[in-house]
Amino acid sequence: MNALPAQGDASRARSAVRREKTAWKKIRRHWQFYLLILLPLANLVIFKYIPMFGVAMAFKDYNVVKGIWGSSWAGFKYFNLFFHNPYFGILMKNTLGISLYHLAVGFPGPIILALALNEIRGGLFKRTVQLVTYAPYFISTVIMVSIIMIALSPTTGIVKTIMHAFGAEMPNFLGIPAYFKSIYVWSDLWQNVGYGAVIYLAALSGIDPHLYEATKVDGASRLQKIVNVDLPGILPTATILLILNVGNIMQVGFEKIYLMQNPLNAGSSEVISTYVYKMGPLDSNFSFGAAVGLFNSVVNLILLLIVNFIAKRISSNSLW
Repeated sequence: MNALPAQGDASRARSAVRREKTAWKKIRRHWQFYLLILLPLANLVIFKYIPMFGVAMAFKDYNVVKGIWGSSWAGFKYFNLFFHNPYFGILMKNTLGISLYHLAVGFPGPIILALALNEIRGGLFKRTVQLVTYAPYFISTVIMVSIIMIALSPTTGIVKTIMHAFGAEMPNFLGIPAYFKSIYVWSDLWQNVGYGAVIYLAALSGIDPHLYEATKVDGASRLQKIVNVDLPGILPTATILLILNVGNIMQVGFEKIYLMQNPLNAGSSEVISTYVYKMGPLDSNFSFGAAVGLFNSVVNLILLLIVNFIAKRISSNSLW
């Protein structure tokens, strides 16, 4: 009676040994590929996984001299301080407002551009549009903010010149809180729409040409072809990008917002990422900054899991 389980254990052990030998043979045979991924893997471990231990700072009264592990335990003290902070509602409102606005404008923008470019069959005009829309992606954030400030300057900006030519007065756009979100979102769309369109153009190029021939035979219009062939063809790519965008909805671009901030528009431009920077490194309140940053990351993770689950149930396209 006891012989059968013993034989099964021995069989599983032999199978495990064979799999291990096979794995080592594959590694020795393709060692160049494993060597190639060694540096990226080391970069991932050193700069992504090891710093995760610093999350403990959010639960301690961090002391620079004592270090993270030598500092006294504080529990959820700094989380409670953040949740009961008068700025909590403002930070959440600004962060979600800018993120949702950016998602509503920035997500369909590249899709529309890619579909439009896909309808142009070669020629100088198509190449020119691609170059003009793709080039701003290579402009650094600092230069981009400088361009925005120069263009919207209430004294010497080109927008002022244009508005004066039409007899209109030039408001101080960067000093009016109501304009901040629109300036941030639409300038970001101008900078990134071309790069995003390249991804969808690549997806469109992978659509079976026979589907386009079938639509011609059926006498479908261009709009019908886009709706019935192009959009279903890029749906998997769009779903993945939407999941990733929603998963980063709380991570509004820190550099650009911080550079565009001033005392006049702070009421609508202060977001969680800039608040963490000011409360953490600038004010040396590292534990409080770590707690706010951890809260931000947890919310992003929850949103990512929820959207990924919904996408998998609805369209069968998901990250995992």
